[in-house]
Amino acid sequence: MSIISIASTVLKRAVASRFSTIYKPLVNNTRTASGSVTTRTIHDVNTNVVKDVMLFKYENPKFFMYMNVFAIVQYMFWTYLGLFAFTTLRDAPVDKSTIGDDTPWFRRINLGENKYRNTLGTVSVLVGGGSLAMIWMYTLRSVRYLVLNKGGKSLTFITYTPFGKNRMMTVPLENVCCKEARNIARVQLPLKIRNRWMHYMLDMRGEFKNPLLFDCTAGLMRKW
Repeated sequence: MSIISIASTVLKRAVASRFSTIYKPLVNNTRTASGSVTTRTIHDVNTNVVKDVMLFKYENPKFFMYMNVFAIVQYMFWTYLGLFAFTTLRDAPVDKSTIGDDTPWFRRINLGENKYRNTLGTVSVLVGGGSLAMIWMYTLRSVRYLVLNKGGKSLTFITYTPFGKNRMMTVPLENVCCKEARNIARVQLPLKIRNRWMHYMLDMRGEFKNPLLFDCTAGLMRKW
């Protein structure tokens, strides 16, 4: 056997092994009352549920509370800094005759000059507002509960909000697309809702209450 044939065989085996590891069938082993183990696949799951079924749960309200308190404090700090720059800094030209090689850099700059004052004020306001907006958006897109509604035709997303309450939204199942397989997601599992900006995130530290039911409903990748 030539070296090329041996290399080709080894490469094919490596690819097949990697493929089987990543795309292994989604199964669930359950133990019966008699002690025997039965294996269920997504083909054995009935998605026409007779009542609302919780698919996913992530309880961590303190984390989001602390994160949003931090965002509000940051917003207040940076906004105050921006207003201070706009209203308090005065134009005080630097006397160049007093500048030497050992003069600190901040004493060489006239912060009250329009270009410095306006830049500092604008950047401060943008940083404060931007950090608040990003943290609020992350909070509103973090799923607390995911529920498959009676009949299996729609999903209810219950997400966190910046002020501690829950935000609820019900969408048809065919409008939900899972961007990554549950068994290979590491940190977060993104779900895309049709005609909705950004993704809804399922934190992998949460609990999948009905894994197989999730895999054959919300966990499917759909083409629109």
